[in-house]
Amino acid sequence: MITVGVDIGSVAPKGVLLNGEKRYSTVLPTGWSPRDAGEKILSTLFRESCIGQHQVDYIIVTGYGRVSFGQADRTVTEISCHARGVAALCPEARTIIDIGGQDSKVISINEKGKVLDFAMNDKCAAGTGKFLQVMANTLGMDVAELAAAEDPSETITINSMCTVFAESEIIGLLARNISKGGIIAGLHQSVGKRVASMARRMGAREKIAFTGGVAQNAGVRRALEEELKNSVVVPEGCQFTGALGAALLGIETRQ
Repeated sequence: MITVGVDIGSVAPKGVLLNGEKRYSTVLPTGWSPRDAGEKILSTLFRESCIGQHQVDYIIVTGYGRVSFGQADRTVTEISCHARGVAALCPEARTIIDIGGQDSKVISINEKGKVLDFAMNDKCAAGTGKFLQVMANTLGMDVAELAAAEDPSETITINSMCTVFAESEIIGLLARNISKGGIIAGLHQSVGKRVASMARRMGAREKIAFTGGVAQNAGVRRALEEELKNSVVVPEGCQFTGALGAALLGIETRQ
């Protein structure tokens, strides 16, 4: 059986093609059109796997752009897809923290990967990848450079979680020659506090899996562990959790 999961996120669409024991994954910039992004993901997966679309048994799409993508057999919420993906990658996890470009989520699951409860922040950029992207631009850096550049020993508390006000605050700190390393550590702390608060309200339980594009930032992971007083595991392929879960749900749908 051959299935494809496509996760059309706000920043980057991800795709996973499963062909028996073989797995193919790809990620691309979303661009202005979620539909075009999803189609590019499919064409890339088919090219890399040497598989034609006519050979695919099932395609499931998830993510914020799922409603505009017409080539899927089924659409599924990202909550269910992330739960299924984490159950495969980190079966001992009972809590999922997912931080993407435009939202952050905390999902409680059981031993079978079934969603028990969830909370989501999708109304404000605070605690999301977008917040870190804007702050990185203000610092004159690429967002991928933040983790290596932080200095937790000189953490500067960022008082505002509003993206606009936080940006102004950072500009003021830079004008006072405050170290970038300390500012970045403070930004990570701000994100950690925001998301950890949501996780505590959900009753976060061991083991905690951290997924999404921001999970690649070791500084945010550190901040989450400090706030939650608990270890946080980043599964291999953390950025592809939703797409993998969608592909796995495709297998289960066809069985």
